[in-house]
Amino acid sequence: MSKQLATILLALLLAAGVGAAVGAGVALQTESDPASAESTAPAAGESVAETTSGTAALYKRVKNAVVEIHAETSGSDAFGNQQQGEATGSGFVTDKQGHIVTNQHVVADAQSVNVEFSDGSQVAATVVGTDPSTDIAVLDVNRPAAQLTTVNFAPEGSLEVGDPVIAIGSPFGLQGTLTTGVVSALGREIQSPNGFTIENAVQTDAALNHGNSGGPVLDTQGRVVGVAAQIRSENGGNVGIGYAVPGDTAKRVAADLIQDGSVEHAYLGISLPNDGAARIEQVNDGTPAARAGLKRGDQVTAVDGDAIESGDELREKIDAKRPGDKLTLTITRSGDERTVEVTLGERPASAQ
Repeated sequence: MSKQLATILLALLLAAGVGAAVGAGVALQTESDPASAESTAPAAGESVAETTSGTAALYKRVKNAVVEIHAETSGSDAFGNQQQGEATGSGFVTDKQGHIVTNQHVVADAQSVNVEFSDGSQVAATVVGTDPSTDIAVLDVNRPAAQLTTVNFAPEGSLEVGDPVIAIGSPFGLQGTLTTGVVSALGREIQSPNGFTIENAVQTDAALNHGNSGGPVLDTQGRVVGVAAQIRSENGGNVGIGYAVPGDTAKRVAADLIQDGSVEHAYLGISLPNDGAARIEQVNDGTPAARAGLKRGDQVTAVDGDAIESGDELREKIDAKRPGDKLTLTITRSGDERTVEVTLGERPASAQ
């Protein structure tokens, strides 16, 4: 953020702490349900079907899949006194096994988590896993499948600037609040809770406020295209610029968390400039980049033989890999072209 924007608040919609329990789960349900012409609310336990009906009908169909999350936190103040608190956020049910996707920062440092459904019933939740690098977490609730309504993720690449979207969540604890807007921009970059960059964030003017965190941003067919995560504001309130973790990222990370309880991210160990170029600004000591001999000023022109033109493309290539994978970089240094093979490492707990 530039000095000129120092007064702009780019904040997580909700600050809370990390749930402790990590467990295994079953595969995430992400396939779309068959199309349906029904516009009434689904019976308890039905999945949301795809439709192009109006906003009111869409809300009736998806609202039961959206939950309010209460995370009980505890900590010490500057004088060592124990303090208790509660953070409130949102989430959405993704399968009949009771998995709920939300933001990592909603449940960070939580001692216990409860989920409140649209009918007012509350159920204790277990934190299956969290990923601060993408601000995604998965919870698990013990609730009969017949009482669970689910939503699915939209197919990759289905979203365009100008598409109408809706957001449902619990801003300021007002459960089931619907806001509408459009996709204002795609491909934005936002900062994750541990300081790394979240690529391809969805920008929307649908009103997001404190408590919307973790709630779904949906297209007109009721499919999740993003997970509400941040706002940009001078005063901490909604001014029409909200950001969501892209649905593609949330889908992939949630599936990994359900399967393994954690997510591994490939790590190169470089910094790139703010102008968007794929030029190495800094090589961190002791990283895969340093061991491979990469240097400040190297211009990356291709990855594994595929030409790239921007830092975003380079990051996407790295994100598509796993720790231990090899990457062949074509670089230009002092006018000379050369190739460098790098064995990627695992991303550290926080950005350096």
